Amino acid sequence: MSLKAKRVTNARLRAYEGKRDLAAELLESVRQMKAGKTQVVLSPAIGARERTGLSQSQFARLLGVSVRTLQGWEQGRKQPSGAARTLLTIAQTNPKALLAVAGK
Repeated sequence: MSLKAKRVTNARLRAYEGKRDLAAELLESVRQMKAGKTQVVLSPAIGARERTGLSQSQFARLLGVSVRTLQGWEQGRKQPSGAARTLLTIAQTNPKALLAVAGK
């Protein structure tokens, strides 16, 4: 299949959305939650940031990345690179060490 065939046009998206039953999808999601079939998975970036007690903008500045990049990590849309992953591990295991380096 070519890339052109995989593209979602506005017309295809409207057609797809028009067929959805959002109420039924929401009800099914609630049923799954009540049955314990769902779980919340926190991103390592969220845990690391929370351990430092910093806001997203402060933590992003400390790591030398944009807030948007940090949000991507926290939402699971992106994965941090090797160096950033190491800093997140340090923040998770020893947040005082990372804060000390930053002079906080």
